[in-house]
Amino acid sequence: MYAGNVSILGGAALPVGKLQGLSEAGTQNLEHEVLASLIVEALADAGLEKENVGSMIFTLPRPYTQQKYFATFMANYMRLPCDGLVMEVMGNGMTPALTFQVAVDQVRLGRTRVALALGINFETGTAAPEHMMSSMRATGDVDFHAPFGFTPISWYAMDAVRYIHEHNSSREDLAMVAVKNRRHAMDNPVAQFRKPMTLDDVLAQRPIVEPLGLFEVPGRGDGAVCLVVAQEDVAKGTGRPYVNIRGEGFYHEGAHQISEVPNDMIAFLAAQRAGAKAFADAGIGAADIDLAEVYAPCTIVEVLVAEALGLCPVGQGARQAASGETALGGRIPICTSGGLLSRGHPAYVTALYSYYELLEQLRGRGGARQVRNAELGLACTELGNYNAAMVHVLEAVA
Repeated sequence: MYAGNVSILGGAALPVGKLQGLSEAGTQNLEHEVLASLIVEALADAGLEKENVGSMIFTLPRPYTQQKYFATFMANYMRLPCDGLVMEVMGNGMTPALTFQVAVDQVRLGRTRVALALGINFETGTAAPEHMMSSMRATGDVDFHAPFGFTPISWYAMDAVRYIHEHNSSREDLAMVAVKNRRHAMDNPVAQFRKPMTLDDVLAQRPIVEPLGLFEVPGRGDGAVCLVVAQEDVAKGTGRPYVNIRGEGFYHEGAHQISEVPNDMIAFLAAQRAGAKAFADAGIGAADIDLAEVYAPCTIVEVLVAEALGLCPVGQGARQAASGETALGGRIPICTSGGLLSRGHPAYVTALYSYYELLEQLRGRGGARQVRNAELGLACTELGNYNAAMVHVLEAVA
């Protein structure tokens, strides 16, 4: 067992976008070639060689990825023997966070000194109806939810209606989350959507599920990320800035999507519990966090998870987004990357983009979107309608 800190000392991320055409048009990029280049880039960023790597933990590729047994194929393609672990991880929207956690645990358990947490998500080369059936329709209870047309966007929309009712909020306040995140994404070179956007632009879009419109739900995109995780003595030895994992928390409420058990549907209990565990593990409180990257597929989700984590008072998350408190330069910047709505949402690697953004920010490499004097960052990701949450607190090391 390794008794020291676990660090992130390098990373690389592919700009989110459309990287494949439909299958009948031919594939423009091959997953293994794209990911291999990111491995090389991430190791160079970390100041390490591939021979230092003992474990590679991959997100499970999409079911329509042509190359099966992807992880072992990549080990061969990179000519990278490993004596720790080579595997793929699956956990729906939490897949990349679980991948990251397994890499961290490999280092913490002493099975390797350096591990890669990495993955690639290509989905734009698949027709929308097939993607809908594979990744959206069947995510709920196939007997209880699917026959009635429930999809993730529909239950988030119900959350939005309930929130507006309970807290006397408004569609306009919620829509400002999308405007804020687009403003952040404009300065992020890996963001998918960077065109300026106003509140009127958001409100003018066609509805997807009332009260959420087109710009308040995530688009489809391709992406890939590779992070280098290591024992802190390895990180120190490089002489480069890095970040440490200061605290962790996980909680599953024992429900699947929309629970049939009466509950507060907008409380996000799992995020509350996971956040409290992470803060206790880190020895800090929510007020100590300098910035946060949260998994929020819709505007309402960012509001609810920010409130559940204690970053915003209950009932005030939407108003604080509208007033600028959760924007760059505000009290607690949330989703400086642009979040899922503007940075993009290639689901099986989305959380890896969150860790990458915090890595860049805490190393002072955020460019025009840099959070001043950032020392503590929080990443939160979810499973289902926040039925489960995983929270990490990361700390800058000079």
